[in-house]
Amino acid sequence: MKNKYVPTSVSLYINYLIIGMAILILPQNMDVLAKQWHTNIAGVSVVIAAVGIGRLVVSLVSGILSDKLGRKPFAVLGAATYITFFVGILLSHSLTMAVVFGVLAGIANSFLDAATYPALMEMYPQHKSAANVVIKAFVSAGQFLLPLLISLIVMNKLWYGWSFVTCAVILILNVVFLLGFSRFPKRQATPAAAATTATVQPQTSKGNVWIDGALFALFGFLSQGIFLLVSTWLTKYGETVIKMGDVSARALVSYYSVGSITCVLLTIYLSHRGVQDVQFLLVYTLMSFLSLLVMYLFPIAWLCAIMSFLVGFSAAGGVMQIGLTIMATFFPNGKGTVTGVSQTAASISGFVVPLFGAALSANIANIILLDVGMALACFVVAALIVYRYHRLFKTAGKPVKTKTTATLSKM
Repeated sequence: MKNKYVPTSVSLYINYLIIGMAILILPQNMDVLAKQWHTNIAGVSVVIAAVGIGRLVVSLVSGILSDKLGRKPFAVLGAATYITFFVGILLSHSLTMAVVFGVLAGIANSFLDAATYPALMEMYPQHKSAANVVIKAFVSAGQFLLPLLISLIVMNKLWYGWSFVTCAVILILNVVFLLGFSRFPKRQATPAAAATTATVQPQTSKGNVWIDGALFALFGFLSQGIFLLVSTWLTKYGETVIKMGDVSARALVSYYSVGSITCVLLTIYLSHRGVQDVQFLLVYTLMSFLSLLVMYLFPIAWLCAIMSFLVGFSAAGGVMQIGLTIMATFFPNGKGTVTGVSQTAASISGFVVPLFGAALSANIANIILLDVGMALACFVVAALIVYRYHRLFKTAGKPVKTKTTATLSKM
């Protein structure tokens, strides 16, 4: 708790608690929103895809500007834009209006990514991977809490919009804190000051922008698509394919979220024990593929509950954040720009993959099969990244150990 940036980092993490809720808030309210917008489930999927458009439009630019202008403006702007999304969805009565606010959600997400990932790496320079993986814990906590909140709303026959209002109110309070009380690392530091401030000195880039850049971009695309598909359609898969009841089907997302949180805690612990980021990358992507494959081949309620946990553990437990941290190792200068490149690829996925999901929505099982294929491709890309890492980062014939985690338990 000696780190002076702990209150600010907690505030940044709270933003991602709400992002976790935002990821699920549209699919969890598909039926009522489809009626409100005079459309169908496929139409709601178009709004979900619009989030990807918003991210794509500003991801790279916001990352570059974050390097130039600082992290705080984008943290505030991102949270404020998300407030507009939550309020706007409630006020939308046509698919067109909903798409506009969906785009704003994507823009908000990009602003927060451009601020948060670099800021956390600067606040905790010795534990960059842990700091970024904890983001996923808060996203997963949001994904765990939202289905419970919506189940309570449904059981008590309350207005569906209370879930949106709750998210907006939390963000309003967070914006007030960010504006008035937050502290961010300075963008420049002398070598003497670097020991006491959370800034990082320029380092030599070892990555090949075309080879490694393409691999990380592809990894960002695939890892985003995998967890987006399963988190969006898992409830519907439980209802239509496994034939589960409404509450039981929603519980699959909660199991998925618990798996994600468990993975974050285990990753922090194992990193403290000396396990490298690249080892996580390979194991988690393989586990993701196998879990989704079992879920597709054996649509049995109890088995899919276990697989939901394992998919959340492996596909949504911080693997994308670990990939981003490794990318920053390949290209250590301009962390905001690196984040922008990765998130641009993820944004393309956020736009394209939900459209594929909508096209396959007549048979939800085919959506899970698509996810299986993407998980296999992601494992292959991860294997190539690991190969490149061991080839480029060697000292005395051995891979350099990246000092990643651990003491984020202090947060």
